[in-house]
Amino acid sequence: MKKIIISLLLILNVISAFALEKVNIVLDWTPNTNHTGIYVAKQMGYFKEEGLTVDILQPANGSSTQLIATGRADFGVTYQEAITFARLEGLPIVSLGAIIQHNTSGFASLKDKNIKRPINFKGKNYGGWGSPVEEATLKELINKDGGKLKDINILTTGSMDFFKSSESDVDFAWVFEGWTNIEAKLQGKELNYISLRDYSEELDYYTPIFASSEKLIKTNPKLIKKVMRAIKKGYEYSVKNPEKAGELLLKEVPELDKNLVIESQKYLASKYIDDAPYWGYQKLEVWERYQKWLYKNNLIDGTTDMKKAFTNEFLKN
Repeated sequence: MKKIIISLLLILNVISAFALEKVNIVLDWTPNTNHTGIYVAKQMGYFKEEGLTVDILQPANGSSTQLIATGRADFGVTYQEAITFARLEGLPIVSLGAIIQHNTSGFASLKDKNIKRPINFKGKNYGGWGSPVEEATLKELINKDGGKLKDINILTTGSMDFFKSSESDVDFAWVFEGWTNIEAKLQGKELNYISLRDYSEELDYYTPIFASSEKLIKTNPKLIKKVMRAIKKGYEYSVKNPEKAGELLLKEVPELDKNLVIESQKYLASKYIDDAPYWGYQKLEVWERYQKWLYKNNLIDGTTDMKKAFTNEFLKN
C-alpha cells in the first residue's frame, strides 16, 4: 500500500510539472542585485504559485531589448533608454515595471584622481562603451559645471572592470552605485562618486526595467499578470528581507561574491520602491522628460508616444 501511495505521489508530481506554463526571462547583463527579485520569485515558489516554470537566461545573441521585442524572449530586463530607441525603430516592446525607482548610476573615480564634481572631468580620461549617449551625458554634466565636452579625453574600453581600467589609463567611469561603490568599500578603496540625478532631473530615468512585447501583452494578458504578480512579490520580499534575499540570489548564482551581494542588497532595499506608491510604478513624465533630452541632444531624430512605451496595469492588486 505504501509503495502505491508513493507511486501515485510521483505521478501527481510529474503531472503537476507538465501542467506548469513555461516562461523565459532574459537578463540585461550577468546576474546581480538588480535582478534579485526575479531570483527570489523563483526560489520562494512565487512563480510556481502562479502555475509557471521560469528559465532565467543571459543574452547570448543580441541585446535583451531585441530578444524581447522580437518574441525570442517572453520577458526581460532592459533600460528606458533602450526601449525609447527601440520604439522609435518600430520595435514593439513595453516596460511593465521599474526595477529601481530612481537612477542609481553615476561617474566613479578613485579618490586620488581628485574628481569631486563634473568640472574636474577636465583633462581626465573617461573609459566607456563609446556610445553617443555617454558623450551627451558627460556633456550635460560638465556644461552645468562650467566646462566643455572637449575638455574630456574619451576612451573606448568596452565592458572592462572598473578597478582594472582604473589601474590603466582610465580616470573615471560610469557605474551603478549599488554595486561598484560597495565593491570598492569591501576592497578598502575610497571613491569619489558623482550621481547623475544630482546634476540633471532629465537623467533620473528608469534603469533597469522589466519588459515584454506588445504581442504577448495583447494575446496573453493573464500570463503577464501572473509573471508581474510573482516578480512584484519577489522585490517586495527583497525590500523587507535584504540579507535573506541576497542569500536566495546566491543559491541561484553561487559564483557571486557573498559579501558584495549582501551589502549591495542592503543598499538596494531602500531603492527598489523608494518614494513610489508600489514596486514597479512608472510615471509618464519620466518617460517624456528623458525622450525630450535625447531629442535635444540629437540622439534621436523624432519622438514617439511614450504612453505606449510603458504600463502600470499589471502591477495593480
